[in-house]
Amino acid sequence: MHHVLHRLGLAAAVLLALAGTGCATFARGSTQSLTIDSLPGGATVSLSNGERCSTPCTLKLKRKYPVAVELCKPGYRQALAQVRSQVGGAGAAGLAGNMLIGGLIGAGVDAASGAAKDLNPNVVAVLLLEEKPGCTVPAFPLVPEHGQTPEDYARQKAKQKKH
Repeated sequence: MHHVLHRLGLAAAVLLALAGTGCATFARGSTQSLTIDSLPGGATVSLSNGERCSTPCTLKLKRKYPVAVELCKPGYRQALAQVRSQVGGAGAAGLAGNMLIGGLIGAGVDAASGAAKDLNPNVVAVLLLEEKPGCTVPAFPLVPEHGQTPEDYARQKAKQKKH
């Protein structure tokens, strides 16, 4: 009888650990909205992952990849910004909770998906400075270390459209 109870307890612990894996991944998701704005508006935004929009805009990006941002508008100086991918407060809490409940497997899932990270700054707000002729041809900034290449980003987008 003692062995049966021991095995049931062990099975319950394993199920609880598996249910808790990827806790931050489930609660927060692996993507985050990044808002980019400029004064004046209407600047072309180019990201190092190949994404492009016009200010103001909001893009859904993977939390685990840092990204470089370029803003270009004729008559204004080119502006560059870096968005870091770092463990945030909510992500750290989710990761710590996952270590207690889900163990290394859950923490590994959260680390691999980037769910424990935040894009920082989350809102990129840029005051563009007048300059003649200014930025006339938008370009894509260089991919930061550990960033997502335009090719990887395009593959990810194509995969999302299939599902």
